[in-house]
Amino acid sequence: MGTILVTGGAGYIGSHACKALRAAGHTPVTFDNLDTGWRDAVKFGPFEEGDLLDRARLDAVFAVHAPEAVMHFAALSQVGEAMSDPGRYWRTNVTGSLNLIEAALAAGCRDFVFSSTCATYGEQDGVTLDEHCPQDPLNAYGASKRAIEDMLRDFEAAHGLRSVIFRYFNVAGADPEAEVGEFHQPETHLVPLILQAVDGQRPALTIHGTDYDTPDGTCIRDYVHVCDLVEAHVKGLHWLQAGRGSRVFNLGTGTGFSVREVIEAAGRITNRPVPVEEGVRRAGDATRLVSGSVRALEELGWTPERSTMGDMIADAWAWHRSGGYAR
Repeated sequence: MGTILVTGGAGYIGSHACKALRAAGHTPVTFDNLDTGWRDAVKFGPFEEGDLLDRARLDAVFAVHAPEAVMHFAALSQVGEAMSDPGRYWRTNVTGSLNLIEAALAAGCRDFVFSSTCATYGEQDGVTLDEHCPQDPLNAYGASKRAIEDMLRDFEAAHGLRSVIFRYFNVAGADPEAEVGEFHQPETHLVPLILQAVDGQRPALTIHGTDYDTPDGTCIRDYVHVCDLVEAHVKGLHWLQAGRGSRVFNLGTGTGFSVREVIEAAGRITNRPVPVEEGVRRAGDATRLVSGSVRALEELGWTPERSTMGDMIADAWAWHRSGGYAR
């Protein structure tokens, strides 16, 4: 098993991927600028601090570690910010990814696992989204990810780059052993926001929009446990290393939960009340995003074993109560 360069390896999903890679016998090298990641999350292999916009730094890291593949998580990902500052998303996500792809190819590294998003599909209410659905993103975050997908295809045609692209849905939960977990500053993700409200770290959880065309008026999302998600990424890596071709996979459970349903589950699992307040919709939020993940099941043999709402919240709650990273 060889060395894998993990961009964003100090972040939420990337740190879990590094643990899964090490468990599978690989050496994960984290490349992260620590803008949204945490040095304390780098526990499973070497760390190289750097920015994807710095091509010279990327070239140096490839020269030192000679990775046999790239697992690319690093990106800006906040919908609200993408609506208000699209230039930052196009510059950071797309230009950074272009630098990474070209640096990888220059170093002879042609296997690339890419963290994309269901946000590339945009608003398609009433549809269980599979890999054949049209992509029509609502904001610069989804649009930048779609552009990187196109970039990967172009570089495959021109230079033989092989890629597995994962479009996934909402990620929740934490490492069951609480070595790594979810912590953003400021926090924007639903489950940790709920747990902060439960624990008195914020006065209340704000529900952004209660007038959506759903049974209880709140947005519906498909949630997948972070450990299931990164297991799919390891399988995607092995898919490429086995000589199979480039492929796109959705990752989700096929079951949607509304914001109110997640709140109710969190109150039940923590056995504490969840203080809430109602707010207005956020621009760029789709009403319903639910995955069809049959391809990942049939071709990768991926089964999301921990992706029940109970397990996701219980693991996140255990991580939250452990104290997380140094504040």
